[in-house]
Amino acid sequence: MPGEPPLAAARREFEEETGIVVQGNFLPLGEEKMASGKTISVWAVEGDCDPSGLRSNTFQIEWPPRSGKMAEFPEVDRWEWFPIEEARKRILKGQVVFLDRLASSIP
Repeated sequence: MPGEPPLAAARREFEEETGIVVQGNFLPLGEEKMASGKTISVWAVEGDCDPSGLRSNTFQIEWPPRSGKMAEFPEVDRWEWFPIEEARKRILKGQVVFLDRLASSIP
């Protein structure tokens, strides 16, 4: 939303995509420009989220492509928890820097 502070946007997006209102003390992990040209801002927050309770909003897209038929899909279809080393293998290469920053902030 235009003019929305980045942390407010992140909290709103998290709720829309998971159904969970995230609260707590947010640790800023900075921002980085991705290969796509998009700049993302990231925060970490300690909390207790049960992946079995995932409730994502949906989007519509023409599917199959060029069929003229619209289909609805969830923005997030599943989530999993990983130790940082495993997450490094699974996350987008350009986002590994955020895991490194998080790891360096943990005593």
